[in-house]
Amino acid sequence: MAKYDPLRDHLKADGSPLITLSFTTIAGMVGGLPESASDYRSWWSNQRGSSRYVQARAWREAGYLADPDLMNQLVQFRRG
Repeated sequence: MAKYDPLRDHLKADGSPLITLSFTTIAGMVGGLPESASDYRSWWSNQRGSSRYVQARAWREAGYLADPDLMNQLVQFRRG
């Protein structure tokens, strides 16, 4: 199982058009997030195909796009 599979599975199981999760909740699902997730919007990029963005594969496979709020440490996942 890949590190971000639990996030993918959670999003798929929920299926709502908009899901808001805290960084803390996501970290608990995946065994921790790197500091860059809190510091850089680019970590939450929705890019495909780059091995640099393995985390994006999780939410994209679930059918979502990520929109982070670094100040409040939240991510909104929208069906996309």
